[in-house]
Amino acid sequence: MQVRHAEYHRQTRETDIRLSINLDASGDSQVKTGIGFFDHMLDQVARHGLFDLSVDAMGDLHIDDHHLVEDTGIALGKVFSEAVGDKRGIRRYGWAVVPLDEALVLVSLDLSGRGGYFGELGDMDERVGQFSTSLVSEFYRAFAVSAGVTLHVRTLCGQNTHHVIEASFKAFARALREAVTMDERVVGVPSTKGVL
Repeated sequence: MQVRHAEYHRQTRETDIRLSINLDASGDSQVKTGIGFFDHMLDQVARHGLFDLSVDAMGDLHIDDHHLVEDTGIALGKVFSEAVGDKRGIRRYGWAVVPLDEALVLVSLDLSGRGGYFGELGDMDERVGQFSTSLVSEFYRAFAVSAGVTLHVRTLCGQNTHHVIEASFKAFARALREAVTMDERVVGVPSTKGVL
């Protein structure tokens, strides 16, 4: 089996981000963004996706956390897409419904090549720690467009903002893991078009 690993560097006047991902790994992570709660969420992606993930991100946090979170989503989408490759033999679709105490979040996605984010996360507190919660959707949108993934995220229930966001990241990771899983019954690219 080919090694599904990729590295990516994104540098702008606002951010400098280096990432690497191995899709067929054990869930180890080395994440440093300067935003504690965001680091915790990216750790969830690695652990529950069983991806080895390294993120070293710096940005203009003296302004706010928007540029860093959005650009990390873009960079993660790029490195993920490169690691997946031509999509031969993968399951393509993934979904998960993950509980975290009172919160329950559904994520469904398609490695379609047509990136789009469609989310309903519900009412949340403005911040968790130093993290602006409005950026959850910005991160998912940036990832989906950059990776060419159709991504749906729905909060089915939940009151605690931390729980809702964390459940969404865990479900996101598990859905990605399912979608990139190789299936020996899949011949070529899983599409009647023959390409994704």
